[in-house]
This record gives sequence, structure tokens and C-alpha cells, in this order.
Amino acid sequence: MKKKALSMLMAGTLAVSMLAACGGGSSSSAAPAAESTKTESTKTESTAPAPAAEGDNTLTVAAWDANFNIPALKAAEADYKANVNPDFQLIIKEQTGSTDVENAITLAGSSGDYSQLPDIVLFQDHFIQRYVADYPDAFIDVNDADVDWSDFGEEKLSYGLIDGKHYGFPVDNGTAIFAYRVDLLEQAGYTIDDMTDCTWEKFIEVGKAVFEKTGKYLLSIDGSGNDLPYMMLQAEGVSQFKDGEPYITENETYVKIYKILIEMAQNNVLYIANDWTDYTNNTIQGDMVAGVMNGNWIIPTIRQVAENSGKWEITNIPTINGGGGYAANGGSALYITSNCKKVDLAKDFLAKTFGGSTATYDAALTDGGVITCCISAGKSDVYQKGVEYFNNQPIYTDIVEMGGSVPVVEQSDYHYACRNYVGAAIINAVNGADADAELKNAEDQLRFEMGL
Repeated sequence: MKKKALSMLMAGTLAVSMLAACGGGSSSSAAPAAESTKTESTKTESTAPAPAAEGDNTLTVAAWDANFNIPALKAAEADYKANVNPDFQLIIKEQTGSTDVENAITLAGSSGDYSQLPDIVLFQDHFIQRYVADYPDAFIDVNDADVDWSDFGEEKLSYGLIDGKHYGFPVDNGTAIFAYRVDLLEQAGYTIDDMTDCTWEKFIEVGKAVFEKTGKYLLSIDGSGNDLPYMMLQAEGVSQFKDGEPYITENETYVKIYKILIEMAQNNVLYIANDWTDYTNNTIQGDMVAGVMNGNWIIPTIRQVAENSGKWEITNIPTINGGGGYAANGGSALYITSNCKKVDLAKDFLAKTFGGSTATYDAALTDGGVITCCISAGKSDVYQKGVEYFNNQPIYTDIVEMGGSVPVVEQSDYHYACRNYVGAAIINAVNGADADAELKNAEDQLRFEMGL
């Protein structure tokens, strides 16, 4: 992480200038937003420097994605203003992406000066533990916030639970789904029930039949950023790291999954896209696949093809031995920075909105496609409505329920480095290279990058 922090330092200069003076004065493929909930007090600012926020009822937050996270924050502000504090104001400092926030924390932590940070930041799940470890003075724990933490899935909370204390308020649910075109399955002689709780062996059988009957692959991945091995491994309750070190070639489960992916690609079950655009635009929206497995934030991408409405349904993830698997991919949470001068207000605002408010999460789903991580909020009427595009399946409440079953596995800030090395190994093996040698090379490269 230190190596990463230093490499980010120059970029961080720009990032902090974007966040400048927004501290407490006296960051995926997101859903297209519907008409967002807005109030006169809501201010979404550009990334240009702005005067410090004034007023005892004002908080500032840095976040990204105008169609996803920003509508969720506006929904929370409207909820808190209407039901708790009518004078409340949330100033949103919209960032280009999550890297802006990460760079700002890096620069502030490296200089020991946190005065340029906002009151609250949105931070990626996979990175937060390393940042809190490297810059412990940058964040404030929220262990005493008025939140029923048991109302959230254990896996989602695990990212922001550090040294036994809660630091983050979960925002978006990264639970992975497996969505299938049920009309294409039917052409091959199968149903969604055949895919529920199934084994990867069964999946490959179905995939071969689907390709033979329809010419469609049953699954695709982004070859430049392959998240499938991680999700498949998590569904087995196993990590790609053990005691802080890579756990790959000696990990029997990982080796099996790696070879399953190669087998799928070599048998027209899995299509490896060139990059993210090829994955989303050509394989999913271009109607090349009969199945999609990813974080639930992929749903808006699937829904772009209007003529396929009613043809999709979702279920859980196959596993090696069957029985149904659950995983997550992506996600973020809100954290209070040490520059916040109104910590009690920040804790109360976050606790009474993202901490479990049905009003906040209903509007966040409607306006931005953000699915709650809060189990009780996922039982609202809004969540239990059938979704026409998914054959009237109540997918949102189903996703929240699945999120409660995602296993907690060891995380690392080298998560993405591991993804890239193993992804390259899969492509090389599919193209004829020795599979075992490629996986060993991937692990060696990762260990070298980690300085091991």
C-alpha cells in the first residue's frame, strides 16, 4: 500500500484541490436515474474549489456517479430533512470517480494535513481497510452510532469493520446475481430451476446445449478485468489470500475454478470479451449471451435491450458441488473524516438514513438503482414489487436476501492486481499455454508486486 500511496501522490494533489475547503466549517455500471428526488437545499457542486460550508446543520460529502450514488445521497438528504432536521443541508462534491477520493486521502495522510477533506467520503469496499491502516487519523469510527448493525449482511459490514469497530455506513449492495434468458434456456430444453443451486459441471452441460441450439454463449467476462474467479471462489467460501499472502496455486478450490473457466471458454460456454465496452455493449446489449453473472449493478446494462423485457430471471451462483452459492462484486460505503467538525450530526444523519431508513432506500432504488444492504429496508413494498423486465420476479427483495448469505472471506488491497494476473493466465491458457505454468506465473507476479 505504501508503494501505491507514493505512486498516487501527484494525482492526489489534483484530487485534494477538488475536495478543497469542503470540510466541516462552523466512487460502475449504474442505473439510469429517473427523476431524482430534489430539494432546494441540495447542492451538487462541480469539482472546482468552493468556499467552506457554513451552518451548524450543514455537512459536505465527496462522492461520484451522477446516476447512481448521487441520487442516493440526495434521497438521504430529503429523508433526513423531512423527518429529522428541517434545516439540514447536504453539499455534495461530485467527483469524477473513486480514484479522486482515494488520492485525496493519500495526499492528506502523507502530509498529515486533513483540513482539506470533506465531512464524509464515499469509499470503495475493497480499499478501505488498507487506507484506514495506513492513515488511521483520517477516519472516525462510528461504533457508537444508533444503528442496528445486525440488520446488515455480515459480508458487507466486514469491509468497514476494523479492529472490532465499525467505520462505514453501507450504501450500495454489491451482491452478485446470475441472470438468465429463460427463453433461450427453454430452446435448449432447460428452465431457471435447472440453473438454481446447480453445479458448474451442470452449467457447462447446459451451456453447450444453449450454444448448439441458439448460437449464444451462456456467460461472458471482461477479459481486461476478469471478476469471475473472485466471485466463483467467494461463492465457495474461500479467499484468494491467506494471512495476507496470495493463496492461489496451493488453493485446491481456486485451481478447480481456474480450470473450469478455461474449459468453459474452450467449449463455447464462456465468451472472453476484449474489454469493458466489448463486454457490455457487444456481449450483453449485443445479444451474444444467454446469461450474465456480476454484481447486481449490471442490471441497468441488461435492461438497455427493451425487446428482451420479460425474458430474463435471476438466481444464485453455481458451485463446484452444487447447493447454490452467493458472492458480491463491487460496492462502497460512507465514512466520516477526521476533518468533520460536526461528528454527532454526521453520525445521526448517516444512521437515520443509510443506517436503515426505508424512505432513503426506496428513493435511492427508484431514482438511482441503488439496492439496499439493509435487510429490513429490503422488505418494503417498493422492493417487493415484481419487475416486468425480469418476468415480474421481485428481484430487488431477492437480491437483498441473497446478500445476507454472502460468505465473509479475507480481503486485500491487492484484490485488483490478483484479478488482472489471473485473468491474463486464463486468456493465455485458453490460447494454448500450459495452464499450471500460467497460474504459477500469475501468483509469482502478484507476490513480486506485493514485495513478498
